[in-house]
Amino acid sequence: MKWTETTSYRDLSQTAASMLLDALDQNPRLVIGLPTGRTPEGMYSRVVQECRRSYRCFSDVVTFNLDEYVGLRRDHPGSYASYMRKHLFDHVGIHPENVHIPDGLAERFRPTEPGHPFDDSLAKECEAYEKSLQEAGGIDLIFLGLGMNGHIGFNEPGAAVTSRTRVIRLSESTRKANADHFADGDVPQRAITMGIATILGAKKIVLLASGPAKREAVTRLATEQEDIQFPASALHRHADVTVIVDRGARPVPEEIVIDLE
Repeated sequence: MKWTETTSYRDLSQTAASMLLDALDQNPRLVIGLPTGRTPEGMYSRVVQECRRSYRCFSDVVTFNLDEYVGLRRDHPGSYASYMRKHLFDHVGIHPENVHIPDGLAERFRPTEPGHPFDDSLAKECEAYEKSLQEAGGIDLIFLGLGMNGHIGFNEPGAAVTSRTRVIRLSESTRKANADHFADGDVPQRAITMGIATILGAKKIVLLASGPAKREAVTRLATEQEDIQFPASALHRHADVTVIVDRGARPVPEEIVIDLE
């Protein structure tokens, strides 16, 4: 696990954006795993700025998002489909058919006859998402955020390292952390998420963490062994992980961060 500390959130965002764009320069047909939330917004903003100088720079890129809420329409302002259009997809010339986000309504698997269990449709959506990922050849580069309870994607404490894309129930702490994305504060109770095994299947992983609220989680990741109650610790199994933190999120003891930018 490689550690990089930047002096500010702005620098963290620029460092992450540069990693993405450099990888894209090397392979224009990159398959990228993408996160949502506050932390990657700065990265997306800088990627958009650079791509405006290069027409349709995402024209051959394939993306797979980490997660989506169950029960939301794709045009719901709180959905991650809406988030990605707003922050990235509407600005970089990506082909819609190359965008993959779990469908929290599983509409393609919901028959018209009454009484069909919604959860059966969701299970088929999860299986189809994994299949699409495999057909794309797997993820070349995936970016992750870090939840205060250690979740990556929406893999909450207790998630199995062998887990694949599936429906999970969100913890109250995660729902509270995301409440400001919903006008009424009513965050869905469930989500579809890539599993930990799916994430670990990526060739390269980059985790981003910013601000004092993430310091405890960053410190646990840096100092503790793998623990099923702290999902991010599974990243220690992967051979190519880069953790980028800003000074506000630096772990304690501070000497853990060995690459100061």
